[in-house]
Amino acid sequence: MEFLSVSDFAGRHGLPERTVRNWCAAGKIPGAFLTGKTWSLPADAELPTRDGDKKKPSPLLKRLREEKGSKISGGIYHRTQIDLTYNSNHIEGSRLTHEQTRYIFETNTIGITEDSINVDDIVETINHFRCIDYIIDHAEDRLSEVLIKALHRILKTGTSDSRKDWFNVGDYKRLPNEVGGNETIPPEQVHSKMSALLKHYNSKKQKSLEDIIDLHCQFERIHPFQDGNGRVGRLIMFKECLANRLVPFIITEELKLFYYRGLREWGHVNGYLSDTCLAAQDQYRALLNYFKVKY
Repeated sequence: MEFLSVSDFAGRHGLPERTVRNWCAAGKIPGAFLTGKTWSLPADAELPTRDGDKKKPSPLLKRLREEKGSKISGGIYHRTQIDLTYNSNHIEGSRLTHEQTRYIFETNTIGITEDSINVDDIVETINHFRCIDYIIDHAEDRLSEVLIKALHRILKTGTSDSRKDWFNVGDYKRLPNEVGGNETIPPEQVHSKMSALLKHYNSKKQKSLEDIIDLHCQFERIHPFQDGNGRVGRLIMFKECLANRLVPFIITEELKLFYYRGLREWGHVNGYLSDTCLAAQDQYRALLNYFKVKY
């Protein structure tokens, strides 16, 4: 990742250096860090949103934040954490059951089981809970490479992958990879492709559900990380639905095959994936109705 000095960052954006330093000190520039008395800022960091430009959060986002902050159990936040984490991890091969996932969230223990459990499944489950907290806290932030990398770092920290020098937790892949037997973007092109994708997406003032699904498909075809792309991609979709006041959705185990087919066919027959996401949206909407959350 490229980093800039305060002077270079200010010059690039036409800002006073004092303003940039104040933003760094206030924690308004994600990824900025202090070395001695000098700030270093990610070259692709987004400028803070002015308070007057912030939209009022949706009733769902407001409820999620309230329940998260109050540590309320048995509500929409509780259910979202368990369902989203279980299903997204299970799609990627986790062997933890829905009940085990719920138990970890509620008690921070794994309970007694006769079957052996992969330690990474447990670590990634706990990390995924933290990822959901992150997207709730940062739902209205402009989608950026810094934010996406932060999700990957949270998801993979403490796993066996994080102990591999070549894995590059929290940053783009170093080695070529495939998805479903198909080639993905080479490592040396990932940054430019991701930058172009986000520039195109963020240029849209009002994002539709189709825009968010298209973003997800392009993200998965780039496959920017060594592993964890599916989970990070689905977290991004959930975040962007919250940001744009759209009913979010969870791709369940039952929808997995339709979801994979939709990803393959996007750009040829968009209806496959659109219909799958609409079906998932209906399932989450039923939860909102049960918990009496407006949308």
